[in-house]
Amino acid sequence: MLAARVLSDHATEVVILEPDAAVSGGTGRGAPHKEQLHALLSMGHTQLERLFPGISKELIEGGARLGTGPAVQYYIDGVLKPCVPESTMLGATRPFIEEHVRRRVLALENVNVLAAQARDLVFSGSRVSGVRLSSMQPGLESLALDELEADLVVDAMGRSSRLGTWLVNHGWQQPPMDRMTVDLGYATAMFRRGAELPETVIAHASPGPASDYQQRLSEPGALAAVEGDRWSVVLVGYNDYRPGHDPREFRRRMRRCVAPLREVAEQCELDGSVQTFTFRESQRRNFTRLRQFPGGLVVVGDAVASVNPIYGQGLTLAALAATSLSAHLQSGASPHQPARGYFERVRAVVDAAWQLSTTADLAQPHVTGPYPRGYRLIRWAGDRVTAASVIDPVVNKAFMDVIHMREHPRALTRTRILARTARVLAQR
Repeated sequence: MLAARVLSDHATEVVILEPDAAVSGGTGRGAPHKEQLHALLSMGHTQLERLFPGISKELIEGGARLGTGPAVQYYIDGVLKPCVPESTMLGATRPFIEEHVRRRVLALENVNVLAAQARDLVFSGSRVSGVRLSSMQPGLESLALDELEADLVVDAMGRSSRLGTWLVNHGWQQPPMDRMTVDLGYATAMFRRGAELPETVIAHASPGPASDYQQRLSEPGALAAVEGDRWSVVLVGYNDYRPGHDPREFRRRMRRCVAPLREVAEQCELDGSVQTFTFRESQRRNFTRLRQFPGGLVVVGDAVASVNPIYGQGLTLAALAATSLSAHLQSGASPHQPARGYFERVRAVVDAAWQLSTTADLAQPHVTGPYPRGYRLIRWAGDRVTAASVIDPVVNKAFMDVIHMREHPRALTRTRILARTARVLAQR
């Protein structure tokens, strides 16, 4: 949807191929984990408002909560970090945000949805010139194959995208992929929201090694005040410590979390069942490492990179990929030529998210690599900045700017931040 919004500024017609549109009333079922708690980080919120002016107001009027300053709480080992007054986060479920985005996109005169599934690419020489597709109808698997001509094709098929296979079948290279096994499990439950925690919209406790949970002051989890006067609560765990479907066990684990989650466990009524999901590995496809790539083709969202969801980067990565596509097209680049400018832009975004998430994941004893160059130094500096961020508001602001993807992780290694970190820890 975000890519379609960008393309609408440049194309005569934008066609979204959505295989489940015919059986879902045109709403699309989307990602299988969409019912889990999602975070729209500050940078994602900014990009969403750029693409859809006024959408924040619409979301809030529809029941979403906007948290600012002390309403946005982050904890490390049970300790509340200093407030960042300018922090903002939008409390809303992913389906709620998608519904509003979808309504905006489909209201555009040159955007249409076709109930069909992409089956292959169509080539004209060295560029992609369209898509082979099968139309879908309710109650039928598919109809006959057809072709749809296009000046530019966008792969938004997610982490299980079949694009690599299609490229190989047409004589092109498959993009190399980086993987990091994290073996994460998480579960989300909704609770009815009343007058408890009136100032809290978002509360998040960072994960640590599963072997330390009994000694730690809190278990990892998060909650968000969302539309419908509800709390959305997520608990996470690695390996065999994954949360399950049992609502009683879910509450028991919440009572070992930080104070906001404990209060919701004690005071609020469960609304519905506990939904679980497993995330096996982070992965990213490196399109810039390909010597040759066809024109007329770009890739967005999880089809480029999918990182550990506990850090809440997915929606913001999708928004930043869309704005990278916008910048590429605004540069005057021909859609028929290889989109190297786009892939360079999106690589910078993905590299930042990948460095942040995988450096944190490598702190888990069961995560065994691959280790990036300079990992020991990065980890040493990161641990010290993290420790100082619990104490000092200036260091914490720099830390949160990185978490919210307003800054690249290398911002934490600036001399000013490292020097202040050293002073803060020396005085502790």
